[in-house]
Amino acid sequence: MTALNRVPSLMARAGTASALTLAAVGGSIVIPGAADEASAAALATKALQIAASKKGSPYQWGATGPRRFDCSGLTLYSFKRAGKKLPRTAAQQYNRTRHISARSRRAGDLVFFHSGSNVYHVGIYAGSGKIWHAPHSGTVVKLEKIWTRSVWYGRVN
Repeated sequence: MTALNRVPSLMARAGTASALTLAAVGGSIVIPGAADEASAAALATKALQIAASKKGSPYQWGATGPRRFDCSGLTLYSFKRAGKKLPRTAAQQYNRTRHISARSRRAGDLVFFHSGSNVYHVGIYAGSGKIWHAPHSGTVVKLEKIWTRSVWYGRVN
């Protein structure tokens, strides 16, 4: 008997089961934190869709929707409609998120633009290096490529 052929019998003797075995008999695997991550991903996806639905809405400083937005007003509105309350400003929102690396970012995560330690702008990551955001006076909510490396990422839980 080869070592590979002995693996199933060794697993059986040890009292463990593979994911395929569990699936075959209708079992499930509980992975710590997986439910939290799945609900965060669903929330983020919904917030991203809401932000995208506001494409073309005019920028207005201090506006939180539903027809006009500033940057943090758009993120606040989108996550509120998705079921999660965020604070009002970009800096407050940064302080309320779980900070993640650029490599860990996913669609629906928040992208915070900063100068030194000062957060001055926020958008919702859409994937492929782009964000949905309300840029500044005279513009509208739009999808745009991230234009700087001076960004931090945060995940809303």
